[in-house]
Amino acid sequence: MFKKGIILVNLGTPDKPETKEVRAYLKRFLGDKRVIDTNRLIWLPVLHGIILRTRPKKSAALYQQIWQEAGSPLLIYTQSQTKQLQARFPDQVVRYAMSYSSPLIPEVLQEMHDLGVTDLTIIPLYPQYSTTTTAPIFDEVAKFYLKAEAIPSLHFIQSFYDEPLYIEALANQIKQALTERKIDKIVFSYHGIPVSYVEKGDHYLEHCQQTTQTVMEQVGDVSHISTFQSKFGPAEWLTPATDQTLKELPKQGAKNILILTPGFVSDCLETIEEIEKENYGYFMENGGEHFHYIHPFNADPIFIDILEQLINKK
Repeated sequence: MFKKGIILVNLGTPDKPETKEVRAYLKRFLGDKRVIDTNRLIWLPVLHGIILRTRPKKSAALYQQIWQEAGSPLLIYTQSQTKQLQARFPDQVVRYAMSYSSPLIPEVLQEMHDLGVTDLTIIPLYPQYSTTTTAPIFDEVAKFYLKAEAIPSLHFIQSFYDEPLYIEALANQIKQALTERKIDKIVFSYHGIPVSYVEKGDHYLEHCQQTTQTVMEQVGDVSHISTFQSKFGPAEWLTPATDQTLKELPKQGAKNILILTPGFVSDCLETIEEIEKENYGYFMENGGEHFHYIHPFNADPIFIDILEQLINKK
């Protein structure tokens, strides 16, 4: 019997905002060679000997600041997106999975197998492709079916950085904000990756640049800049850095900014704590006057429209 299924996949989140749970999450996340492409003989001793002994406690304190009664924002919004998408496709099995936390990708693929799904669409919830985010999902899917007796027809949505409805939704958010007050600069903040990944062929930078360009073609002639956040480790990362940029903008006369994070479809630690708190502080401390942050789509039905369009196009 022909049966369709859809899996939305995001990065993951600790089960609790506590040191033990954060350590388990970071161990899985930072232990992935796709994420940290450093010689294992060098990286693993650093990960287990230094990072997993110090970082979990600090990260847990940050997670506690954003945690909601129902759990982490990323989990809550991913569950909402899944529920809404299920309503759009009542004849299909719609589930969500996480790359580094429960429910893990193999668990959800097994559930799809047990339910008899023969046609499966997998959507990484990252508009811009990167070997650090999208590729690990493909790895897990390929690994699961490597020795399987039966493989469903697979549809893997690699990216949607230039999907018309996605671009239109971002542009409309910006245009609405521009009607509310004068903005000196629009800041597109994307999660950063090491420069070496791009040099090896990762299309991430190209996808980010294309998103910004296409959105601004709809917005119009407004001063803007693309920046990169969340640098980790000593390697050279994509620049300009979001934090340094926000420290400098007020000195350059841009005291009223509009900032958005197009690479995120759900609020998480990197948007709430890093953008809305930490980087807000940098901007205001250096002479900024107005900081307007456009949140990710979260539970907005417009994102479900985007997902529906992606599925119908495959």
